[in-house]
Amino acid sequence: MTLRRRLLLALVPLLLLPAFVGGVAAWQLVRLGRSAEAILRDNYDSVRAMEQFNEAVERIDAAFPLALAGRETDARVAFAAGWAEADRQLAVERANVTIFPDEPRLVADLEAAAAAYRAAGDQFLAAPAADRRPADPFRRVRAAAVAVLRLNQEEMERAGRHARADARRSLVWLGGGMALAAAVAAGLAVRLSWDVLTPVKGLTAAARAVAAGDLTYRVEPTGRGDELGELGRAFNDMADQLWLVRQTNIKQLMRAREVAQAVIDSLPGPVLLIDPAGTVELANPAARRVFGVAPGQPWVPPEPLRSPLADALEHRRPFVAERFDQALVVRDGAGELALLPQVRPVTDPAGAVVGAAVVLDDVTRFRLLDRLKGDFVATAGHELKTPLTGLQLAVHLLLEEAAGPITAKQAELLADARENAERLRLLVEQLLALARLEDRRELLGIGPHPADELLRAAADGAAVRAADKSVSLTVAVPPDLPPVAADPVRLGHALDNLLTNAVTYTPPGGAVTLSATARDKWVSLAVADTGPGIPAEYLPRVFGRFFRVPDPSRPPGTGLGLAIAREIVEAHGGTVRCESSPAGTTFTLTLPEWAG
Repeated sequence: MTLRRRLLLALVPLLLLPAFVGGVAAWQLVRLGRSAEAILRDNYDSVRAMEQFNEAVERIDAAFPLALAGRETDARVAFAAGWAEADRQLAVERANVTIFPDEPRLVADLEAAAAAYRAAGDQFLAAPAADRRPADPFRRVRAAAVAVLRLNQEEMERAGRHARADARRSLVWLGGGMALAAAVAAGLAVRLSWDVLTPVKGLTAAARAVAAGDLTYRVEPTGRGDELGELGRAFNDMADQLWLVRQTNIKQLMRAREVAQAVIDSLPGPVLLIDPAGTVELANPAARRVFGVAPGQPWVPPEPLRSPLADALEHRRPFVAERFDQALVVRDGAGELALLPQVRPVTDPAGAVVGAAVVLDDVTRFRLLDRLKGDFVATAGHELKTPLTGLQLAVHLLLEEAAGPITAKQAELLADARENAERLRLLVEQLLALARLEDRRELLGIGPHPADELLRAAADGAAVRAADKSVSLTVAVPPDLPPVAADPVRLGHALDNLLTNAVTYTPPGGAVTLSATARDKWVSLAVADTGPGIPAEYLPRVFGRFFRVPDPSRPPGTGLGLAIAREIVEAHGGTVRCESSPAGTTFTLTLPEWAG
């Protein structure tokens, strides 16, 4: 039997029993009402007829004093009217005889008494006035009418008592029926709840066990063929399939872990996989050798990696070092190693962070080559600076005709040579400045300096160039800015490079604006121009060495100014960014405020 059929069979009696009890109760009430109504209606008519009959007899009896008083006509009218009413009420009672055998007998006595009373009255009215005597049968008629009245009143009282008794019996039967219905309903409910809730509780316990990871939990077989039994068997089948899937997934995960371990073991640089708690999950031999860690152990990263690792685990922010000065220097058995770190968050399909991958590329040889290149540039710059100065002096003397007169063509060639020598000198100066910044051997003289003073000093240095090109130069600095932690000479060099570019690439009639803002312990210095802007595809490369936007209409340059500005700002512990559009370009230097 299916569960649906069992539920229907259990609910049908619950519906039929109240309907049956209610129907019986309604039938009893209707029966009692009709019975009482009939009895009361019949007896009420008899009572009312006898009361009106007595009133008519009293009016008849009142006619005799009128006759004795000489009012013969009034007496006869009252006598005739009284007997007419008495006859009508007597006819009503005669037609409404319901109490056998007493009421027919009493009605017959009443009719006999009435006939005798009427005959006596007729005799009284027919006799001469001197011989008239009051009719004696009045009391007999009145007594007979009262007897009929009392009989019907008593019958009404008896019918009322019977009705109340029947009502009490009906209430008792109704209460018993309702109690029986409630008992049957309770029994069916208990049985139904036992049949339904017991398997459901078993399924609930099994579902919780499976949700907790116990895939060996099974529902006890009930041998039932209804939907609950089918559900239990389906649940056990599902648990079997889940157990098989888990076993398969475990094998696949073990295989994937082995493959992943083999892959990272083959990498020459240290590679680690860190979980959100800071425990090492995977580590290749290079990482074990360099950091002395093993899977399952907590790892305390070196100081330069702590903040990037925390950002990757907590905020999903990757960190990729791109310059050699960001390399992590560690000591190995073979000597000193320079490792360029990458820290990337590892997320699940839902986007939750499940760990972070730390990959360190061995750039020891490249760093050495870069250092050799920097040393070579510095040495070459120093070696070129002296003969270049002499060359500039010789060209200047020739143009001044200190060695004798020159022709116009010679003067033109010497002027071109002086310009090229000046460009070469500027390139050498920038190369030397870049080499010094990269070497980090020159300490910065950092101190508190107001932002407006730094910007105004840079604006004063570029004022002549801006005026020559008809470019307006504006400094807009709000009051009460905190001082900047800066080396004014070095930072002034960076601002001068930015202003030189801004004035150079701003067309005549344009504007260059210097501004400053403060937020969260940082002060931002901005240089904005109204030039043609930098195409979006070149923005990521503008701070690269020797990079120039490929545009023949742009003035020539060395491509080192922005690189030097970035090195200076980063040496201060700050950042620099570039935003550009066809309406202009803005370079923003963000530096720490002076903390005292």
